[in-house]
This record gives sequence, structure tokens and C-alpha cells, in this order.
Amino acid sequence: MITRTFALSTLAGALLMTFGAAQAAGDKIVIAKQADLPRFTYKIPGTATRFVEADPAAFNAFAAQVDHDVESILEGYQIDDKSTLIEMLSAKLSYQEIAGDYAGGLKTIGALRALQTKPAAKLLTGLLNGARLQAAIDAGGESGPAFEAAFRKHYADAVAPLPWAVVKDGIKASYGYSRIAGRAATLGEVSTEIDPAVAKSGALDGPEAWELLAVRTDLKFAMPLYGARADVLHDYIAKNDAPVPEIWSAREVTLTAADKLTPVNVAIWDSGIDVSLFPKQLFNDPKPTASGTHGLAFNDDGSPSKKWTYTLSAAQQAGYTAFQQEIRGRVDLQNGIDSPDALATQKAFRTMSPEQMHQRQEVQDVLGFYVHGTHCAGIAARGNPAIRLVVARFDDQLPDFKFQPTEAWVKKMGADFQQMGDYFRTRHVRVVNMSWGDDVAEFETWLSKTGGGADPAARKAKAEKLFALWKDAIEKAIKSAPDTLFVTAAGNSDSDAGFLEDVPTSLHLPNLIAVGAVNKAGDETSFTSHGDTVVVHSDGYLVDSFVPGGQRLPLSGTSMASPNVVNLAAKLIALDPTLTPAQTIALIRQGATDTPDGRRHLMDEQRSVALLKAGTK
Repeated sequence: MITRTFALSTLAGALLMTFGAAQAAGDKIVIAKQADLPRFTYKIPGTATRFVEADPAAFNAFAAQVDHDVESILEGYQIDDKSTLIEMLSAKLSYQEIAGDYAGGLKTIGALRALQTKPAAKLLTGLLNGARLQAAIDAGGESGPAFEAAFRKHYADAVAPLPWAVVKDGIKASYGYSRIAGRAATLGEVSTEIDPAVAKSGALDGPEAWELLAVRTDLKFAMPLYGARADVLHDYIAKNDAPVPEIWSAREVTLTAADKLTPVNVAIWDSGIDVSLFPKQLFNDPKPTASGTHGLAFNDDGSPSKKWTYTLSAAQQAGYTAFQQEIRGRVDLQNGIDSPDALATQKAFRTMSPEQMHQRQEVQDVLGFYVHGTHCAGIAARGNPAIRLVVARFDDQLPDFKFQPTEAWVKKMGADFQQMGDYFRTRHVRVVNMSWGDDVAEFETWLSKTGGGADPAARKAKAEKLFALWKDAIEKAIKSAPDTLFVTAAGNSDSDAGFLEDVPTSLHLPNLIAVGAVNKAGDETSFTSHGDTVVVHSDGYLVDSFVPGGQRLPLSGTSMASPNVVNLAAKLIALDPTLTPAQTIALIRQGATDTPDGRRHLMDEQRSVALLKAGTK
């Protein structure tokens, strides 16, 4: 998704007030959840990869239809979810730039910024686009030396006054991206994520069309300026780069045998664990399952597996070293470090073709999933010799499966989930980490990419039916282990988990807690989702942990924040095994420190453990 920022305009404020007046008048259809939104479909010739670079006459007609449909939603429906409004107004902004409506685009940026709730997002939203549009107005178009000079000036003027402590992570991420972004990588992603839907369903759905508009503006207008953007950001970073206080080390608790610990079984319900990395912190089941002595594992078809991690193909195994190198390289690029990893990453992005980038993306999608469970396990186990890790392995990459979802498959997986719930109960698993989540839209995307029908209404209905079964199975599994605390990630879409109906995050259960992500200083990350079930926040930005094979990588996401809370829960139970899920949640919440704005509740292991030792339950 494109990050956009600009100053709030009077018209943007009027636009938002107009929305409110219409809602108050009661003449709009109320949208209570994401699945209630109207669906659209757009037939395009050939592949999305080719069409996104089509001549203006062909693409602009498509873009105009998409914009018309976005307007119809904004005018005819009451949408209170800000993330959804941001997504649609972002699509509108893309169209306005494509159509040359620069003044209109600046007004839309104002509306987008007004919808933001995170401090950094309010400052950074539309920053790049706003400078580009203002430069186009000054230069009479989006090309030529005068345009680039105007862009550099407007962008530098917008960036210069930004408070470093607030925007540091976003600025560094933008700088790193500007140093590697290119046509091949962008088209490779379109080939991976959108082309399968076009090939199978013969058309794009609404969100896919919105994404294609964003890609078009990126290729046509933004990409030629990435060198200038990197220069401006480099200068800003050089003038302002200073350490921001890191809060987590002082809050950490490290347990030892002297603390008189009780072993505590903790399951990582995820993509699997490289069990060889945790020889002294591994659960050994005296009653082995079909998978073995460390827990349960299931293949993509729902059958039992004897492998504790996902099995890689030869191509995926061959790409594993490059995958790790790229993650390290991207971090170094963000920090202005021209390390061998950084230079290798730059070279790969500059020399690969779109098809090579597509193949790379296909491999990396699997590898990102492959390392996920082990990385979470390392975070959960840190500083706790009493933890006993339990494997609960399955594949949650739903839209990436090559087969089409069916009721039979969902029911088979539901039976597997129930088996997990029963296993947690009978093996006295005290805490379970669930760094994943699913919603109706994922099933729709999955159906679209695997030939689940060209009719969006029929596809939506089928997705809702499948999702209802999926949701019910997850909820029943959690309920079946009432003495187990389940900890889940809030999600990485900067959205309301309840509006999306994200499962398990949106579930209201007494033994479930959802976790949002903040950075090293305790500030909200740009990606963290929210909602009424998200009641605690932890470090989810560049968190260092193990990956299969024993290497360590810094990864970001609410997936990393969740096992940090599991880490605390397991330590509390190791110190007092009589704690119930409700008591453990209470200690975590009471120990957390609230920020002045009331938006974040920052986990504090020291405070929670002190409360426990003081007799608080």
C-alpha cells in the first residue's frame, strides 16, 4: 500500500463533514463489517502485469470505471471504519494522479491525513504524493528537469520539520525502499499476487483493481523520482539521526533455576519449529501422537505429518540463504549501512527481470512462512529455562494454496484444530501462541486465484460459508481448552480486527488475549491493527530471534509482539503454576503501562512479576 501525506485542506474537512451529515440523515446503507461492502469485478485483456503498463487510452478507461465505483460506495454507504475509508480514498488518489487532477489529489490527501489516528501516520501520510502533485502543478506536468527540481524542493520542505522521534522508523523504511525499488520488483509482485486471479477468474475484484491503480502511479510517476527521494531522506537522516530511547531491556525478566520454577508447556500454533534449536526447552510427550513426541503437525491436506517444520522444495532450500541475506540487507539499507548484504540486495533488485522477481517472490512467500514458527518460538522461550515448547503445526497461508477451498477441506482442518484443542487440554499446555489470523476476504482471494467463479457475489457467498465453518472450528478449539491461555496477534493491516472479522483476534473469549505491536520506544508501528480485543502492546519491530538452521534474523509484525506476551505469561505461570488464564491476563494488563494518549498499554515484565510476588492475582 502506498504511504501518503499532505496538509489538511479546508475542502478535505468539508468533505468529511459532508460524510457525517449524510450519515446523520440516515440516507446511507450502514456497513458494519468488511463482508458487507459491495463487490465489483473488472475484466481486463491479458495479464495484470501487461495491462498495468498499457497505453493511457486503455488503462485510463479502466481507471475511470474503478473511480466511479469507489465514488458510488462513498456516496451510498455509511462506513465508520477509517481503514476502509483510507483504502478507498487511496484508490481515488491514484486515479486523480493518473487523470492529471493534481489539485483534486491534494484535497484527497488532506482527507486521508484527517482519517489517520497514529501520530507518525498523520505526519507521513501523503508526504511523497503531495510533493509530487504540488511539483506537477508548478511545472505543468510530471516529467522534466523543472518537475524534478520542484519535487526535490517540496519534498525536502515537507520532510525537514518532521520530529525525528516520531517518524524515525517510517523515514528509514522509506529510505531503504527507495534504494532498491524498481520496475522488475513491482511487476514481479503483480505477477505473483494478481495475475493468478485474472488467469483463473478472468477479472479483477475491487481491492485488486485498487492495487493496480497504485502500481500504475508508482511505475509512471513515483519510480522516476526514487533517486531524488533517497537523496532528500539521506540528508534528513544525516541531520537528525540520534538514538531513540529503547524501553524493553529495562522491563525484561530473566528467570533462573534459583527462582524455583515449575515447567510450563507452551504451544506455538504456527508453521512449525526447528526443534533442534531448543534441546533443553522442548516438551517430550510420554504419549506420542502420530507426529511424534513434541506435539502435533498437519500437512496442507489436513493429514498428520511427522515433520516439525514445513518441507522445502529444492528451489526453496536453494533460496534460503539469499532470503536471509535480503532481510539483513534491507535493515542495513534502512540504516544507511552499505554492508555486503545490503549491496547484494541492491544488486539483485537492479539486475533481475520481472519474471525472475516473480520466481523470487514465490520462493520467499514460502520461506517467510517457513521461518515464522521457529522465530516466534525463540521469542517465547527467551529467558525462561522452565518453558517446554510444544509444536502445533499447520499452514495458514490460505490465499497462496494452489488448490481450491472446499467444505470438505475446511471440515477436515476443523477436525485437526479440535484435535489440537484436545491435545492442549490433555497435555496441560498452559499457553498457546497464535501469530496468525484469517478473515472472509482471504477466502475470497483464495477462490479468485484458484478459479472459484467469476461472479463476485457468488464468490463472496461461498467465501462467507467457508469462513463461517473455519471461524467456528477455531473458536470451538479454544473453548475446548478453558485452562489454557491463548495469545494472538492483532494483525498487520492497520485495521479494526472486528470490522474485518479477523479470527481469532476478533473473538471475545475469557482465555484469549490479542496483542498489538509497538517499536523499541513503545510507539505504535505503522502496520499494527487494533480493536476492542487488543488490550496489550509489545515489541513487534525488528525483533531478533532464531530461524530454522540456527541463524538469527530481525523480523517485524504483530506476529513478533504476540510471543513477547507469551514470554511473560509463561514466566508468570512458571513462578506460580496455580494461575488461571483470567489471573494471568489480569497480571499482564495490570502490569502494563498506559501511554498518555491512552492508545497503548505497554507490557512490562518487571511490573507484572512484581505484582505476582506481592500476592496480586
